[in-house]
Amino acid sequence: MPKILGISAFYHDSAAAILDNGIIIAAAQEERFTRKKHTPDFPVNSIKYCLEQSGFSIDELDAIVFYDKPLLKFERLLETYYAFAPEGLLSFLTAIPVWAKEKLFLKKMIYDELKNVGEYDKKKVKLLFPEHHLSHAASAFFSSPFEDAAVLTIDGVGEWTTASIAHGKGNDIKFLKELKFPHSSGLLYSAFTYYLGFTVNSGEYKLMGLAPYGNPDAEQTRNFIKLIKEHLVDIKEDGSIHLNQEYFNYATGLRMVHDKKFDALFGMKKRNAEGELEQYHCNLAYAIQEVTEEIVLKMAAEAKRLTGSKYLCMAGGVALNCVANGKLLGAKIFSDIFIQPAAGDAGGALGAAQAAHYMYFGAERKPNDNTDAMLGSYLGPEYSDKEIELMIRKYKAPFRKMSFAELAEKAAELLADGNVVGWFQGRMEFGPRALGNRSILGDARNEEMQKKLNLKIKYREGFRPFAPSVLAEDCKDYFELEGISPYMLMIAPVKKERRKKLPSNYNDLTLWERLYYLRSDIPSVTHLDFSARIQTVHKETNLRYWELLNAFKQKTGYGLVVNTSFNVRGEPVVCTPEDAYRCFMRTEMDYLVIGDYIFTKAEQPQWNEKDKWKEEFKLD
Repeated sequence: MPKILGISAFYHDSAAAILDNGIIIAAAQEERFTRKKHTPDFPVNSIKYCLEQSGFSIDELDAIVFYDKPLLKFERLLETYYAFAPEGLLSFLTAIPVWAKEKLFLKKMIYDELKNVGEYDKKKVKLLFPEHHLSHAASAFFSSPFEDAAVLTIDGVGEWTTASIAHGKGNDIKFLKELKFPHSSGLLYSAFTYYLGFTVNSGEYKLMGLAPYGNPDAEQTRNFIKLIKEHLVDIKEDGSIHLNQEYFNYATGLRMVHDKKFDALFGMKKRNAEGELEQYHCNLAYAIQEVTEEIVLKMAAEAKRLTGSKYLCMAGGVALNCVANGKLLGAKIFSDIFIQPAAGDAGGALGAAQAAHYMYFGAERKPNDNTDAMLGSYLGPEYSDKEIELMIRKYKAPFRKMSFAELAEKAAELLADGNVVGWFQGRMEFGPRALGNRSILGDARNEEMQKKLNLKIKYREGFRPFAPSVLAEDCKDYFELEGISPYMLMIAPVKKERRKKLPSNYNDLTLWERLYYLRSDIPSVTHLDFSARIQTVHKETNLRYWELLNAFKQKTGYGLVVNTSFNVRGEPVVCTPEDAYRCFMRTEMDYLVIGDYIFTKAEQPQWNEKDKWKEEFKLD
């Protein structure tokens, strides 16, 4: 019964996860503890949490598994600079000393960092290093309910691989096809993230959210798609791609693209961060989203052809592209799809541990046909009443405590009255999505809720859409979704009978005119193209959240709410009751619920740090 710790670190989204005989005991991202978003730092706090949750010491572990092979990554770096020489000398001179000092001595770094976790006997520690895309593939397949499945991983780049097709069967994963650096659909998407003024490795979901503002029928949009395919990316029938490196700078440079060449190609200038969003920005976002969807669908079709499997598992950063996922589900290439909720590098920590458990130690695998192994992705820390009350004393915060049945009724009433409620319950989610334990909630029927949440609560760009959490059994009353979406990783259309008729000149209106146009009877979760990023809420995995939604349904007739992550822009999702209270006080949230305790904003003491978050957190 192997006890295995998985680690991802030193690039972005550091995390740790721990398995006991294949069961996921705990998993968490380091950013939640350090409050530094996407931190690459060694996950000392996450490891401490995982060990505490499992009851194991470092010496009791059968293996510690790092999520990629650093020497292969170094090989890629050297070969790439050699191939592009003399271009990229500045980048080479910047990168090599870091590698020489740190990355080449990764084993020593891990041993040294583990001393910050606790005392251990070095002789008892077994370190393993699976490849990056194996870690991704394992996190998807071994967490899935499938005995046999095609496995598709797509991201920026691991060591050399940027996408892979594998066949998962029983306790083994066999790789069948790989796409190699510098040709990468993840890096292609990130190049446009950069060019449209967002931050690479964190702003890709903004690009995805901006795409529906593009006019699909506009000549400019169709021309952008044509230019991308003719000059930037050659898409093969199997989904493999070839990127024209004359336009890109990520292989050896310090930027994603050659700005002037992109400017000349698209007849526009790179958008500055926080710059005004124009229609041509939206059209370009639409174009790259459509191209990405074409690539993903072709890769999936090839995975089906190679494996013959009924099911598909997905991981890697591109697997977080909910729009592409929804199109893939709708294409019915596979009977069902499982996407790892922590699909990015954080999930690599979990996958590394799972790969070791099944493929290194040869453990038998018995998937559950009815559910996946992620336990709803509620794998992070939870806090007792005593810890909540310590926070209350520290901030002298007035509160009321009530039974949960009363609390659910009260919170449902507050939401129905147009209030915004911070909702903090149980174990923190693993992965980028808040799934009802670290969430900010509102009424999806409220026409003003999207604007209020974006501008007064999250302090982020007004165009950003919000997701609905819907009772799983009621999902089909609102959305055209086949199957379930417990991890908010599928986009589906709002049902036609709920939509409002749009004016004939709708696509000619300005971005902001379209944004606040009433599109359905659940306007705050209906995006411009009538789509919604759905979380189906299941009684079996999150009873408290289900009961809140059910109480809201009894009051309003609607079994869904707006759900966004509990944080402000640039801040990691809250972890502790203190994080939650501080975020509550620095925003215009109306009420806060932590466990069985409810806090009313109007009753709280004066808060003098309202804008301090702008200094504390870097805007993403």
